[in-house]
Amino acid sequence: MKKAYIFILLLLPFIGSAQLFEGEDFEYTSEWIWGINKNTNGGLIGGLMLRHSRKKANDVYQTFGIELSNVKHPSEARYIGLSGAGFIYGKSNYLYAIRTNYGLEKLMFRKANQQGVQISFAAAGGPTFGLVTPYYVLSSDQRYSQFDLIKHPSPQSIAGPGKLFQGLGESSFAPGLHAKGSIFFEFGTYRSNVAGVEVGVMAEAFTKKIILVPSQPNKSLFTSVFFTLFWGTRK
Repeated sequence: MKKAYIFILLLLPFIGSAQLFEGEDFEYTSEWIWGINKNTNGGLIGGLMLRHSRKKANDVYQTFGIELSNVKHPSEARYIGLSGAGFIYGKSNYLYAIRTNYGLEKLMFRKANQQGVQISFAAAGGPTFGLVTPYYVLSSDQRYSQFDLIKHPSPQSIAGPGKLFQGLGESSFAPGLHAKGSIFFEFGTYRSNVAGVEVGVMAEAFTKKIILVPSQPNKSLFTSVFFTLFWGTRK
């Protein structure tokens, strides 16, 4: 949360620039953006997003989006196995969140045709389709299995991680809902191009407790601060 506030403060000088170009507006009726997400519940890359928006009223747009994210437990720590590859000791399941959402975006400051900064506030929410997928590891006896505290009493009992996408066919479904609020800062150089950042907060609740790390407290409600780099087009 603190990092998000710092980022917003760094962008405040640009807000004045956006106001200076008021009256040279470029009106658009639809927009497509896609981006890479970083959040407090994810790794280096927290997820991917795709969003379409279309004009609903003056300076108000309705949005339709889809996101894919790997939700992690805060206690996850990476170890190096006997094979030299990294794995997460104690983790028994992945949580893949597929989110579809509908929302509204309100333009606060509109940028000029080829300069300035556009700033808008957005809120969105909708269903989450959670996939709880077994986390496989390679034991020191060269056998693959889902992590288990009895089978794997210490990090030294694991040679490395499982194979790519191993366990995906054994996934169970966890339905949920999510809601988020964010601020968009758009820096596109040309009027038909979109590039910028989104900073916001999100809450996500599932109908059951998601067991990611059995030895630690697990939960059904997840909150996060997120940061998204996005690109796109509008017309």
